[in-house]
Amino acid sequence: MRNRLLLLLLTATILTACSKKVTNPHTKTNSVYTNQADSLSKIVLAEEPAMLLDSAGKPIPSEFIGTVNFNLRKPNYVIIHYTAQDSVGQTVRTFTLVKPQVSAHYVIGKDGRVIHMLNDYMRAWHAGISKWGSISDMNSCSIGIELDNKGNEPFAPAQMNSLLILLAKLKKDYNIPTANFIGHGDIAPGRKPDPGIRFPWEQLAQKGFGYYSDMIIVPAPVNFDSATALRLIGYDTRNLPAAIGAFKRHFVQREDSARLTQFDLDVLYNVYQKY
Repeated sequence: MRNRLLLLLLTATILTACSKKVTNPHTKTNSVYTNQADSLSKIVLAEEPAMLLDSAGKPIPSEFIGTVNFNLRKPNYVIIHYTAQDSVGQTVRTFTLVKPQVSAHYVIGKDGRVIHMLNDYMRAWHAGISKWGSISDMNSCSIGIELDNKGNEPFAPAQMNSLLILLAKLKKDYNIPTANFIGHGDIAPGRKPDPGIRFPWEQLAQKGFGYYSDMIIVPAPVNFDSATALRLIGYDTRNLPAAIGAFKRHFVQREDSARLTQFDLDVLYNVYQKY
């Protein structure tokens, strides 16, 4: 009987120890996230009519009548970055501090761990001053993915595996076009280089995430207009050397310069025909 009581006490002690709550180090920032999301939800649910005045200062009759035909605005681009920081922990800390004013939807570690930091339908602050085609506010239409990488090292296999799985989900969930998987350097030429010349864009293109040049490249015609081709792909050509450098980091990946060799022109001719 005594042994049985001791066994019961030991079991109870173990269960009590195991049931202790694990402290979440991000409780505070998660609480701030929830509060801000709640504030946004109140704005979305507001049913106030537009308050308008005519030229004489008299109110114009107005009312709110809710339509039944609407949904959330969905992301249409995916922008890939590298963190240029020492660790995932450092990046998470950066994105949970107010002062840096930067964020992303996802962070992927070298070990393949995926951290979702912002609802996909919300606007992260990852693109900064950027332009792609006619779009000058990429934050409002894109999902930002940060890869734990300093920019001067290969991307880890586990990290790439998780990225490809995530991209497949995003492409399916939001019907994102193949052409709309691009890098930070593409939309901010001259300002940002990431994800850099080491990033395996060809591997992504083989899976349907972005375009890449074919193995057999048709030579560019003699009168080929490279500046127009870059612009049609989406590059901001107001600073043409910067646009050339961004294109080469993504599609040539052999050197980082603002000069187009004949090979570069042939690659550009091949790529732009896909857009």
